[in-house]
Amino acid sequence: MTNGLLRKVYSLPSEPLAVEFRDVSYLASGRPILNHLSFQVPAGQTLILLGRSGSGKTTALRLINGLLMPSSGQVLVGGRPVSEWDLIDLRRKTGYVIQESGLFPHFTVERNVGLVPSLLKWAAPEQGARVRELLDQIGLPHAEFGRRRPGELSGGQRQRVGVARALAARPGLMLLDEPFGALDPVTRLELQRQLLDLRERELITSVFVTHDVREALKLGTVIGLLNRGELEFFGSPAEFQESEGDEARRFLEVLK
Repeated sequence: MTNGLLRKVYSLPSEPLAVEFRDVSYLASGRPILNHLSFQVPAGQTLILLGRSGSGKTTALRLINGLLMPSSGQVLVGGRPVSEWDLIDLRRKTGYVIQESGLFPHFTVERNVGLVPSLLKWAAPEQGARVRELLDQIGLPHAEFGRRRPGELSGGQRQRVGVARALAARPGLMLLDEPFGALDPVTRLELQRQLLDLRERELITSVFVTHDVREALKLGTVIGLLNRGELEFFGSPAEFQESEGDEARRFLEVLK
């Protein structure tokens, strides 16, 4: 009976965590990387941070889970400044996906996906059920792929596993740093569709970094356009397509 109660507790989805930047600036070696950013991402929404290389997108992302701290201003997650969070707790409530997936090469697929639930001491049956559920959802059935290691997978399959690992502990927030940037166009499109499908199933707030305007329009409920560390646009994909800003128009020219 006790184990059953534990499984019910651990399987509860986290509340989606809102994200807010309040006049945030970040300097590196005295050089401004981000300048006075202010915006809100309501719980359950997907913000796309769009911009060229060097615009500050990844820096902004790393401020959200405390990998960096702002030089001035505040970043809030779930209404609480990141500086007031226990950073281990924050990161366990945050899924994180990077371009090269970041999988542990000596772990099996199932162990990679179940890593955070095991750290949180979920009951073993609950861990196994969650791993199988996610592997099925991303099209890598556990019976076929669970015992493989990352080196036995294609790049697209490794990225699928990386997304599943980020979702495994039912986080309230997911951060994605150009996760599909190194993939071929067909695999990239497949993964974008899978991510949209997962978003329908999982109650989660997402912040997604990309320089691909098509990806931004496909995946985002909100788009934030960064240019040289400044927020030049913040609004819906439909509003972005009507924007008269110079940088927005340069990105939209790609669609012609």
